Amino acid sequence: MIRVQAQDFDVGAEMKALGNGNTGIGGMASFVGLVRDMAGGSGDSAMTLEHYPGMTEKLLANIDDEAHQRWPLEASLIIHRYGRLEPGDQIVMVLTASAHRKAALESCAFLIDWLKTQAPFWKLEETPDGANWVEAKASDDDAAAKWAK
Repeated sequence: MIRVQAQDFDVGAEMKALGNGNTGIGGMASFVGLVRDMAGGSGDSAMTLEHYPGMTEKLLANIDDEAHQRWPLEASLIIHRYGRLEPGDQIVMVLTASAHRKAALESCAFLIDWLKTQAPFWKLEETPDGANWVEAKASDDDAAAKWAK
């Protein structure tokens, strides 16, 4: 399941809903990303995320489908927020569920690495020194490269 939304999410409620009634799930892996304070605690920072509705959901669904092809998943969920977010706000959540922990853990890592490098979101950081668009990092590309077929 894919959700791209402005509103916050409840991690516990989402985990409960994902596994509700599915006794084939033996393990769930999760990742929740938060907005960091880019201004060093001054409270003067924020991040604005932009995306193209329709295209974003389609690309996220494609990578979620790939995770289901690579691992025996019972369920998965990707929630990614957009709009203006403050330090400490939740920005993304990935949940994967499988009969065994290895598939859940690996697929969760795969989805996060892909989201970090390939998801069509644009991030504008606001700091006391001004605003700047976030550039891709080589370390993120290296992490994603390990999943190439």
